[in-house]
Amino acid sequence: MGIKSALPRYELYLYTAVLGVALIWAGSWIFEASSENIDRKAFKESVQPGWHYFGRKMDAADFEWMMWFSTFRNHILFALAGHVIFAKIFSLLAPKHRSLIFGVYGGLAVLVTMGWTYMALVLSHCIILYSVALVKMKWLCFAAGLSALASIKLEPYNSWQEALVTGSFDLQDVLFYGGCGFSIMRCMSFALENCDRKEGNYTFCDLLRYNFYLPFFFFGPIMTFDKFHAQVNNTQLTRKDREVWNITTKALLHLGIILVVDVFFHYLYILTIPSDMKLVAKLSDWCLAGLAYSNLVYDWVKAAIMFGVINTVARLDHLDPPQPPKCITMLYVFAETHFDRGINDWLCRYVYDYIGGDHDKIFKELLATISTFAITTLWLGPCQLVYIWSFFNCFGLNFELWVAKLFSLPPLSTIEGFMGGAMSRRIRGVFNAANFWTIILYNVLSLNSLEFAKLVGRRLIFKGFPLSTLSVLLVTYCGVQLVKERERKEALLEDPEPVKAVDGGKEKAE
Repeated sequence: MGIKSALPRYELYLYTAVLGVALIWAGSWIFEASSENIDRKAFKESVQPGWHYFGRKMDAADFEWMMWFSTFRNHILFALAGHVIFAKIFSLLAPKHRSLIFGVYGGLAVLVTMGWTYMALVLSHCIILYSVALVKMKWLCFAAGLSALASIKLEPYNSWQEALVTGSFDLQDVLFYGGCGFSIMRCMSFALENCDRKEGNYTFCDLLRYNFYLPFFFFGPIMTFDKFHAQVNNTQLTRKDREVWNITTKALLHLGIILVVDVFFHYLYILTIPSDMKLVAKLSDWCLAGLAYSNLVYDWVKAAIMFGVINTVARLDHLDPPQPPKCITMLYVFAETHFDRGINDWLCRYVYDYIGGDHDKIFKELLATISTFAITTLWLGPCQLVYIWSFFNCFGLNFELWVAKLFSLPPLSTIEGFMGGAMSRRIRGVFNAANFWTIILYNVLSLNSLEFAKLVGRRLIFKGFPLSTLSVLLVTYCGVQLVKERERKEALLEDPEPVKAVDGGKEKAE
């Protein structure tokens, strides 16, 4: 329970061995399914010729990954390299005006790429939300911002706006919705920060410089206006010790991970297999569990790498952008589950924390989560799948608070008080293992399909009971305990004093 709730070393070694064997076992099932079905008719579109060195086809089902690191890699690198060169030159020549150069270069890049009608559309959103920001009424800023966001997410308004953009190329849809969506969220951040400014208003030029910062424009992440404005206007452009070295090593690490993922795609078709439900129905329970888990891990890796590439450019500009999301393997509570830290920070600052406060009141937490997931639903694009995803994740977040409140009351709190720290941690680990798989199932439906998520749930919970169910939970329990041990060591480094650190039913020190 406290910061000294350590488990015996041999027990941790046992957990590591069990987890390692299970991952290899599940991976072997996926490899077998990939190799034996490589010529299936359903695989033709998404399994394409890979690297010549391997002599195997590779999984190319994820358009976003292929766009970034294959199809349009050179275009993206050219645009970002141009930004880095211009930013470095003008940071040295005129550091006081570097934010202006960022905005001008970004605006010109958007204009050349998408055309003047698209630029006019984005500027119209900026003008409307800037005008609303001058009134300094938060509810009005939310109303205008969410209405603008709805206009690019709901029919027929989104089709009408998209038709304004002339020309046609492969990335047009992605850049159109990405640029407009992120622009509106940034404009809302600007408007809400302007409401909190006690004297005067931020200028329209401040908004344009913020919105047209090219590395963030089309693909994010979102950096709230208060942080961006403070950092981009800092003229003391100094580096910390080994900062350039750290930026370089992270860039090389990202490159290495990209290559590793591409190699894995030659042997494990984790994205293509779930789309073939006839094949999925024939797979073993362990293979299904491995597919569900690996899809979420891959989505985290993709987000970490794509945002990592952009963040590398931002750090070269002396900015401190949002960090990559927390690895799905490290998650066993809904409160820490997210795949885009920029959006998560935005929602927490302006909605979730603003309404929920310290998050210990059941009704306020319910209102905060409903409001947060309502905006998230609009951001993702309202549809049946998003509704289901939002409902279950909203329920999971609230259910954690309800359970924490229940276990904080006698006699359960009294019983736990009599337990030793290690035993309490083991019992909590059982519940955390079950919670981990609810997170997997609630989120895999948005990555693959509702049918795949339902099939995995039925096989692991009902048809696979008790052998598959308990064995998967046992492996998950081992992983959770290893994560808790890592968190315990980190807490000891931050605060060596043996004090209790319990927050919302989750032991930070464990």
